Amino acid sequence: MEKHIITISREYGSGGRYVGELLAKELDIPFYDKEIIHMAAEKSGMSAGFIEKSDENIPNTFLHNLKYSAYSSYDTIAYYDTPVTDKVFLAQSAVIKELASQGSCVIVGRCAGYILRNDPDLVTVFVRGKLEDRIRQAVENYDLSPQKAADGIRRIDKSRINYYKYYTSRQWGNIEHYDLIINTSFTGIEGAVAVIKTMLLERNKM
Repeated sequence: MEKHIITISREYGSGGRYVGELLAKELDIPFYDKEIIHMAAEKSGMSAGFIEKSDENIPNTFLHNLKYSAYSSYDTIAYYDTPVTDKVFLAQSAVIKELASQGSCVIVGRCAGYILRNDPDLVTVFVRGKLEDRIRQAVENYDLSPQKAADGIRRIDKSRINYYKYYTSRQWGNIEHYDLIINTSFTGIEGAVAVIKTMLLERNKM
């Protein structure tokens, strides 16, 4: 089997995590999402609870040199001078690079596509959906009112937009930064997985 590192960015409520889980299962390769939090905790000495609270959130203070965190090595001595939230990003980045070096896998979120942008085996996917479908999914899965679901979607998507821009200087969801953008309102979860698998198959022929 060819090596594939598939990273999935996703709008909240689009089913991106479920797409990643099913894809990894069908390809028989590891899947990483929240697992990265515990691995980063072991690596950094920070608590998993603290990392989870800081996950995909930007610091309250502005860094004058934006690329400092994105390009610095977790192992450099400069790490100790960075804001705490940046330490979380660096710790997770180190874990993501290590996982990608071990073999094929699916990684969800955490700017993984950007962190691994120079990996020749990388395939970047963005999963989106119609707002009404995302609201419906949030209502069904989390027992929320439609209004609370809509508010949650706007809040979480805004957080992801800001986090991605802060650490990459890129626009989250911009087609230029992804190999494939899938709308699950049209494909569904299984259809999205089928599309990605077809892309991987065709890529192997090149």
